[in-house]
Amino acid sequence: MSKIVIIGAGSMVFTKRLIGDILFLPELSDSTISLVDINKKRLDLISQLARKMIKQEGRNVKIESTTNRKDILGGADYVIVTIAVGGLNAYLSDIEIPDKYGINQNLGDTLGPGGVFRGLRVTPVLLEICKDMEEFCPKALLINYSNPMAINCWAMNRTTKIRSIGLCHSVQGTAGQLARYIGAPYKEISYWVAGINHMAWFLKLRWKNEDAYPILRRKIKENLNLWDVLGEYGGVDLKDKVRFKVFEYFGYFVTESSFHMSEYVPYFRKTKKQIKEFCISERWWLEHERSGESYFKEIEKQISSKEKIKIERTSEYASYIIHSLETGTPYRINANVENKGLITNLPEGCCVEVPCLVDSAGIHPCYIGDLPPQCAALNRTNINVQELAVKAILGKDKKSAIQAIMLDPLTSSLLTLDEIYKMVEEMFKKEKEYLPHLV
Repeated sequence: MSKIVIIGAGSMVFTKRLIGDILFLPELSDSTISLVDINKKRLDLISQLARKMIKQEGRNVKIESTTNRKDILGGADYVIVTIAVGGLNAYLSDIEIPDKYGINQNLGDTLGPGGVFRGLRVTPVLLEICKDMEEFCPKALLINYSNPMAINCWAMNRTTKIRSIGLCHSVQGTAGQLARYIGAPYKEISYWVAGINHMAWFLKLRWKNEDAYPILRRKIKENLNLWDVLGEYGGVDLKDKVRFKVFEYFGYFVTESSFHMSEYVPYFRKTKKQIKEFCISERWWLEHERSGESYFKEIEKQISSKEKIKIERTSEYASYIIHSLETGTPYRINANVENKGLITNLPEGCCVEVPCLVDSAGIHPCYIGDLPPQCAALNRTNINVQELAVKAILGKDKKSAIQAIMLDPLTSSLLTLDEIYKMVEEMFKKEKEYLPHLV
């Protein structure tokens, strides 16, 4: 009988997916799912939906909910965190102010000006959650889904004894894309992936135990119109040109989408023409964030309808991890963990994304050794930003936050130091209500 707390449950689409995954596992039927969100309207809606899903599937899962996590953390075995701080208003500042200075971010939630400021807002809240866990459920596992993943996890690893991992869906999502690109059934491919979150590398890609990279190169050469399908957020079909270009010159396929990857390097977003040529102009995540009211209506419709709620098993790792730890069934995932000699040519103590084996004894990160030097070099350009952002957060050090953005590969390729300083000061002024510890 596990107690699973979801903090940030008002992220309704994602929470529905997580609950649906748990309902697919009979061994977790006696679990309690505790939903937490500061937005009561969202919390009430997802709670009603969850109860209908449980009744529909005939499970014994218990649902409880609260706007105060301290009321519900006691006795928790797993705490899943999927939060954003500042909502749409703060996110718009992350995007629109850099736009004024010529820094075009597609998502702006992981690196760059937007990613650093998201970290300045989100990470302190995560650290407060860890403190509460130390008091109420010190043996629980914290599973973080909140971005910026590496900054969040690095800070938690530095400051708390709470067990934690960070999860993303880019590894398994990209593996599915690569299977489609080479024309292979997903179940027939295997892979070995390591690096950092949103910039991990398919060090091995195999189909029927044969190297599949030659097939991928041939398919790309034959058809540059291969699609990057983002069906989860509205069925946007766009070409995967950025990753193909990175693959061409660096030799390994990267895990994150062309939208994301274009933000982390200085090669693809310097002009509007270039952004258009690489098919990375559509800000699909911003549109997703703006469409909150439509999600309310959709959830309300599902609750009131007599029709069954469509529940599909997803590739998110959280339920697999819980199932493995509870039953001993072994499973392999990719997770974000502290680099304790795992990737030997990345800085010790940074946050890395590596294969992990999960069983009843725990989560066991796998040793990688050296990444290909060109891949490690690209990773380090991002780790530099992450390190200064973590220093800013833990030390309440505004200067380090400014320096982090000065080290960002895209920003530093387009702006002078004085221009970056001016931009960042404007962002601090706009977001001061969320950053009292820094302004």
